[in-house]
Amino acid sequence: MTKTENQKLEEKQNQYIQKLRDEIEPLRQQLITHKVYKNISSIDDLKIFLEHHVFAVWDFMSLLKALQNELTCVQVPWVPKGNPLTRRLINEIVLAEETDQDEDGNAKSHFELYIEAMKDCEADILKINYLIKLLREWKSVRTALSQIDIASSIKEFVSFSFDVIETKQAHKIATVFTFGREDLIPDMFTSILRDMKNENAENAESIKKLIYYFDRHIELDGDHHSHMAIQMIKELCGDNETKWNEAITISKLALQKRIDLWDGILAEIENGKHL
Repeated sequence: MTKTENQKLEEKQNQYIQKLRDEIEPLRQQLITHKVYKNISSIDDLKIFLEHHVFAVWDFMSLLKALQNELTCVQVPWVPKGNPLTRRLINEIVLAEETDQDEDGNAKSHFELYIEAMKDCEADILKINYLIKLLREWKSVRTALSQIDIASSIKEFVSFSFDVIETKQAHKIATVFTFGREDLIPDMFTSILRDMKNENAENAESIKKLIYYFDRHIELDGDHHSHMAIQMIKELCGDNETKWNEAITISKLALQKRIDLWDGILAEIENGKHL
């Protein structure tokens, strides 16, 4: 392929990416301006948010590992698999997400960072821990979800992610991973956390790890990882119009599931305030 052909392909891919962004922008705006953020006015409200959102943090890691499974060789004996560029992209993201550092420099996955932050806030981690316990007993994700008393919005959110994972179609998994991720949590949320931190010394200590988690996650996703994930989608979709249209459709579904999750959190917070 000549340089000119490469340039034409890149231009076409950029047009597809822009079309995708334009199509999903109304849903993104719904998420960024969602009422749930303004309704988090106390530590108790924050706990409700964390107890729902932790399932999204966990299934984000599952989407990540599904991509690694599809794009790299994770079997023995090793053989080359797929495109070297996409292998490099996904392995770099896995390195940071699965073995990042906490504020003391200790290796931790982002899920483990989140659980530690929940503990400091005294949020309930029993349900997410029970999910992990059931999965370690080789229960299926859907069987495990059916045995946990959590909101239907959480179950539907996680089930959708695993519906996508089970397609084993890397372009679909990569799209949900990229456009349904944690950088959708706006700066407003971290501002709310900092306001809580400044209210009193007890809040400052209890949410210190949580602020670190969001700062770290948004920093990585909003810059380096976001760029790599977009490049990965370009590599996986190429100039295949069918794949690009599927990417648009599944992005919209992923964002709607996130809106539904946020709606579930908001409903529980509001119900608590009316008691």
